[in-house]
Amino acid sequence: MLKLNKISLASVGLYVGGILFVVGFWAYAKGNSTLNLVGFFYGFPILLGGFAFKSSEVIPVPVIIPESESVLALRKLQETSTQKQLRKDVTRYRYGIKAHLDEVLEKLGMSPTDEERPVLIAIYEEVSQVEQTKGAYSLVLRFHSPLMGFDFWQQKQDKLTRFFGPGIVASVDELENKEVDLRLISQTHQEASI
Repeated sequence: MLKLNKISLASVGLYVGGILFVVGFWAYAKGNSTLNLVGFFYGFPILLGGFAFKSSEVIPVPVIIPESESVLALRKLQETSTQKQLRKDVTRYRYGIKAHLDEVLEKLGMSPTDEERPVLIAIYEEVSQVEQTKGAYSLVLRFHSPLMGFDFWQQKQDKLTRFFGPGIVASVDELENKEVDLRLISQTHQEASI
């Protein structure tokens, strides 16, 4: 099934505007003034809008591990509104921002400059294997962080937990190639068991 949030609005604008604009030129050459006006008056602004959107487009982050049935079932039971909003925001086209989660990282003090800001490169969902939260739903955000060391991420771990809100505990893991996994683990299963 085709999902509208997976379609680039910029590409639609470029294709539709380009076709209308070319039709306008063709109609001008053939002497068809009505079609000529439609092509120029609608095609050119739509084409410009497509270029404007394309220049500020941030593409969706890939999901690197497909969701299993057990993760989907756990997501329905334990996913918090923050996890849901994050998952939806980073897996769709966005416009008018520099990068996914740029404002969040700035508020957390993890984006002193655009060059130093960690870049979100992938996400996936899993069942937590961490001892304190074993069996809980976890949304994992993978960042490429070449200029911000893992020690800095560890220092921010408590702040990340507080920022992402009640019902979530943040955990960071260091990977190869200066990558960091930020796990946002749901705590709703613990509250239900108490």
